[in-house]
Amino acid sequence: MGAVLNLVEHNLHEVQVGQDRMLFHIPSSSIFALDQLTAGILDRLRSGGQSAQALMKEMAALFPPEEVGETLKELLALELVNDGRPLTDDIGTRTVDTFPLTTVVLNVNTGCNLSCTYCYKEDLDKPSAGRKMELQTAIDSVEMLLRESPNEDRYTVVFFGGEPLSNRPLIEAMVEYCERRFPEMGKEVDFVMTTNATMLTDEIIDWLNAHRFGLSVSMDGPKAIHDKNRITVGGQGTYHVVRRKALRLLERYDSRPIGARVTLTHGTTQVEDIWDHLFNDMGFSEVGFAPVTSGDVSDYNLTSEELQEIFAGMKRLGKRYLEAALQHRNTGFSNMHQLITDLHEGHKKALPCGAGLKMLAVDHEGELNLCHRFTGSDLPTFGNVKGGVQHAELGDFLSKRLDRSDTGCATCRIRNLCSGGCYHESYARYGDPTHPTYHYCDLMRDWVDFGIEVYSQIMAQNPAFIDQYISPRRAH
Repeated sequence: MGAVLNLVEHNLHEVQVGQDRMLFHIPSSSIFALDQLTAGILDRLRSGGQSAQALMKEMAALFPPEEVGETLKELLALELVNDGRPLTDDIGTRTVDTFPLTTVVLNVNTGCNLSCTYCYKEDLDKPSAGRKMELQTAIDSVEMLLRESPNEDRYTVVFFGGEPLSNRPLIEAMVEYCERRFPEMGKEVDFVMTTNATMLTDEIIDWLNAHRFGLSVSMDGPKAIHDKNRITVGGQGTYHVVRRKALRLLERYDSRPIGARVTLTHGTTQVEDIWDHLFNDMGFSEVGFAPVTSGDVSDYNLTSEELQEIFAGMKRLGKRYLEAALQHRNTGFSNMHQLITDLHEGHKKALPCGAGLKMLAVDHEGELNLCHRFTGSDLPTFGNVKGGVQHAELGDFLSKRLDRSDTGCATCRIRNLCSGGCYHESYARYGDPTHPTYHYCDLMRDWVDFGIEVYSQIMAQNPAFIDQYISPRRAH
């Protein structure tokens, strides 16, 4: 062991949690509590390279030599310490040539009965002008999914709009088709839908319940906040009707938990008030927040100051999540819940999401889009439901995002949790979907540090919370 040892700084990050030094192992997104021996080795190497022999001698004066040797071997294997050998590439591949598609998003109608001011959908139409997907296009989409990925066990069909329930006949026909077709192949299928809730009736709710839809309701909070942007085509606020319908849904629906999806725009930063209303007053199982910083209508984009305020509010809400978790209660704050899940599972992403890889969105013409946010955009599509996926073009696109050189992402401590950020966010802000979302970098790094603190405290004080509320999430 005469080699010179150096710390691999871009593979580790420390977070102080109370009296404990927690080590975030970046390549695997894993978290360890540093013992005195490991901390001592890292501290000595942090001031500069040292020969293995000298380090062993110095540490052996404080710890049993065999323990020092074993710990050094572990640190070398984890590539937190390096002896000159080439380091493993985080990603391992620079090309994408397989597409394990499991999800197809059907854009069933470009029309919507609302006229939300911040809507990102680039093909949105008024109800009378809505272009509805034809049943054959939807059937072809499912057949394309099965053809492209015949070896998967479980698939998801997502109904999206506009307001998807404005094309209810198609949804009902496709559920009937899928519930016959997938079992024929020995496969399982899940249905997912995001709705503005305005078209719900008891009959529709019971039908959705019978087919175990995974439902999200778009609702922005209390009346004053919700009615700012979620309005009818005639300009009227929709809070009262959405509240009434959503409460009926929550009362009757028992097959799966129902979440609320909140869009945060310029002038709306009251994260805690919104969560309190939707979780405590309304009774949603989960509440998730989506800040808008790069929409087409710049008037609705959050300023950098507002974004900082939102993240501060999310951290305060995260502290409430922690307090509840230590009492074995779940507050349904899904942004925090997802981060804790990623950390617990050691989630490591080479790409920011499953768009193009595990999921494609079909527009009303049958064209294959990167995701539902891109339908109607100028971004080229990647095939169609009749001819299938254009593998070479899609692979080239995804491979561009895999390339982290000259972006700053290659050495970033959250590179395997963020992976450059949302494609559509980049497209809207920079005109390039492969461009990293730099405006989020510092805030996201701070958010992950906060998540490490929360997760470490839960694991130390009430690990049963993880077993009950985090681990089962992947089972649904």
